[in-house]
Amino acid sequence: MKSISTYENKKVLVVGLAKSGVAASLLLHRLGAFVTVNDWKPLSENKEAQALLDEGIKVICGSHPVELLDEGFEFIVKNPGIPYTNPLISGAVEMGLPVLTEVELAFQISEADIIGITGTNGKTTTTTLVHHMLNAGGKRAFMAGNIGTVACEVAQEASEEDTMVIELSSFQLMGIKEFKPSIAIITNLYDAHLDYHSSKNEYAMAKSAITKNQTKNDFLIVNADQPELLELVQDTKAQVLPFSTSRKLEGGLYVANGSIYYNQEEIIRIQDIVLPGAHNLENILAAIGAAKLSNIENEAIVAVLTTFTGVRHRTQFVREWQGRKFYNDSKATNSLATKSALAAFTKPTILLCGGLDRGNDFDELLPYLNNVKAMIVFGQTAQKMKELGEKAGISIIKKVESVKESVPSAVEISEEGDIVLLSPACASWDQHPTFEVRGDIFIEEVNRL
Repeated sequence: MKSISTYENKKVLVVGLAKSGVAASLLLHRLGAFVTVNDWKPLSENKEAQALLDEGIKVICGSHPVELLDEGFEFIVKNPGIPYTNPLISGAVEMGLPVLTEVELAFQISEADIIGITGTNGKTTTTTLVHHMLNAGGKRAFMAGNIGTVACEVAQEASEEDTMVIELSSFQLMGIKEFKPSIAIITNLYDAHLDYHSSKNEYAMAKSAITKNQTKNDFLIVNADQPELLELVQDTKAQVLPFSTSRKLEGGLYVANGSIYYNQEEIIRIQDIVLPGAHNLENILAAIGAAKLSNIENEAIVAVLTTFTGVRHRTQFVREWQGRKFYNDSKATNSLATKSALAAFTKPTILLCGGLDRGNDFDELLPYLNNVKAMIVFGQTAQKMKELGEKAGISIIKKVESVKESVPSAVEISEEGDIVLLSPACASWDQHPTFEVRGDIFIEEVNRL
């Protein structure tokens, strides 16, 4: 960890707790700042805030009072989930106060090299693949960021010989000032999080911020199958390494003749890759690019790709039981993700879907239901999903109360050779606090068989 004096004897307000807020508060306290923490949850119900009080950190809970801005803070560190429309945050911006997220703190103290990964889909899979490839190739790599481990915690442990592989959301990237990965990846760009961002352009600009501080000595790995993405990053100073699943590239990564190539060098036959789904080829290409730029040998890259079966809750292979293969794709909280999951399979599929009703329909899934022989639907959107299945001409559609009940129902309907796929196309919040909890219930029931 670098020793910095940026925050020494400075008044810093941390807005919002959860894991990132707690880690940022403790780090700033360690760096000599006068830290005040503000969280909406009342102190009596807020174990995290109580623990910070025990560390001697000032805590204000129960609301986000704008009057806090009168206390002369010099920096604001914001939990990524708190929108910039929050009056406390918008007020700080109007006053010209720096509003940061904890990944900026991580960069400021990190001795380790940083690989940063963003995009609408595939971030977690790509981050995990890069992490595995680096470790398989003899480097010590740490995963951090939006994937679950707070970056500024990891940065305190990683040495200059290590690499931090950080998954970055648009929310986190909006709060960077100097953050600069030596290798940046943008997997793809689609409409998303428009309830947080004011427009698709704001969302796109947040994603492109991953490369804004890069120099000619850095690298940007980018999806060349999206012209709008190439245009978005056309002003980058980094060396661009493009990847494509649809065409050969002279200097980049591509798929041709059933293999993956890096700068005309064959890396691996696609048939040897264990991770299912055409959509995962993008993630694999991007990860190979980061590994090759990190001087990882092909042998280590191939070893990962021939054993890695997927990230938990993301088209994750759970088990085979009596000739049926069960996959957990609970992370599919929208139609786009479910389309990708359905496109990964050609065998007869039992689709388990449904969840929080956000008011949208699901007709965009219709072209992807050709291999779906039956649907098990649940949650607030159960009726909408039933109607979708009827439109698609699916003859077997069964309503159940929950994911837990969907497993025995799928077993009853399925036959040897079938795929049983949990890919809800909806958020979990109607019945479960997170998609992880929903996926864990599915895994538990499958393992009971």
